[in-house]
Amino acid sequence: MGSGEFKPLDEKFMMEYIQATPSLYALLGNNLQDLQIKEVGDGNLNFVFIVQTSSGSLVIKQALPYIRCIGESWPMTKERAYFEASALKEQGRLCPDHVPEVYHFDRTMSLIGMRYLKPPHIILRKGLIAGIEYLFLAEHISEFMAKTLFTTSLLSLTTTEHKSAVAKYCGNVEMCRLTEQVVFSDPYKVSEYNHWTSPYLDKDAEAVREDNILRLEVAELKLKFCERAQALIHGDLHTGSVMVTHDSTQVIDPEFAFYGPMGFDIGAFLANLILAYFSQDGHAEQGNDRKNYKEWILKTTEDTWSLFDKKFTALWDEHKNSSGDAYLPEIDNNAELQLIVKQKFMKELLHDSLGFGAAKMIRRIVGVAHVEDFEAINDAARRADCERLALNFAKMLLKERTKFQTITEVVLAIQNSYS
Repeated sequence: MGSGEFKPLDEKFMMEYIQATPSLYALLGNNLQDLQIKEVGDGNLNFVFIVQTSSGSLVIKQALPYIRCIGESWPMTKERAYFEASALKEQGRLCPDHVPEVYHFDRTMSLIGMRYLKPPHIILRKGLIAGIEYLFLAEHISEFMAKTLFTTSLLSLTTTEHKSAVAKYCGNVEMCRLTEQVVFSDPYKVSEYNHWTSPYLDKDAEAVREDNILRLEVAELKLKFCERAQALIHGDLHTGSVMVTHDSTQVIDPEFAFYGPMGFDIGAFLANLILAYFSQDGHAEQGNDRKNYKEWILKTTEDTWSLFDKKFTALWDEHKNSSGDAYLPEIDNNAELQLIVKQKFMKELLHDSLGFGAAKMIRRIVGVAHVEDFEAINDAARRADCERLALNFAKMLLKERTKFQTITEVVLAIQNSYS
């Protein structure tokens, strides 16, 4: 349907749009008799509609020209929908088991039509708050990260292919600038958008703003985020961007996608598991102290990195004589050197992931956008206790990330943060 101009969706316009778009109309059986439309966008940025008839279903997502949770006072490019659709298609090609299919994209309308992830799919964050164990989560998410990050990096691509891909995603600069602001800048200065559980965390927030070593480390990470076009990253891979059932894991919402440091994705996911861990005491109740669940979260955190490491290096071994321009076979031509190269790369990637993850934890406690894991704890004093433990761990991790040689050491440090 070519209206030629952007128009925010409502139910009436949605019906007209679907009827005028053959690829979407066909998915609903070319029949809108029993059409049901439900707006479910609970995120910070977009409209999201579930569209169903007795013959079929789909999701329609539309990017608005401002940040939805703040309003028109904070404008935001609608072009993010183009980068989201591009990333969904690319990541879906590389890892079809864990990315929903895109049926339709309209750049003028900033609109994506995609597969509806039917119940019992729920947002992973909500499952973690409810205390549900997902036995395949580490297996699935590590596969998504290994395949998407390896295949879009110079370990797999030529420099020509890589630069062309970097150029394509360079236009997503507004979303990158939003990340730069809310993750790497605002929490470390006085900002009108920052908030925290006040008055309990007033001194903690002030301590973040006055910690020179912390500010030095986060500035270094910000530079890496801005400069390092390592692979196509999701850019916002937290537990709210993953939908799950017991045997399905689907990664959604890559509107922040660009070529950036791999550790930003890995760190974001690990950080959100760790935030979920620290929130559990606030969700404990009589008859369920959540102790076993906390152990499961830690095991999942450890397994996610360990399985990622294993799968990523297996892909590297598999492709060591192919087209990737990073390490040429005629130079890295013996097993000893290849092993050293891999070990050095993976250790640096672990440290990057821990640093970015720690920064993501800090911004979720004293920055603009918080996480439901903590926000769902009604008792403010109890919530602040959980948040303070998470914040103190994150500050230590950001400053001391290079001291950790393995993910097991990180998990031990999380456990020890209670003593």
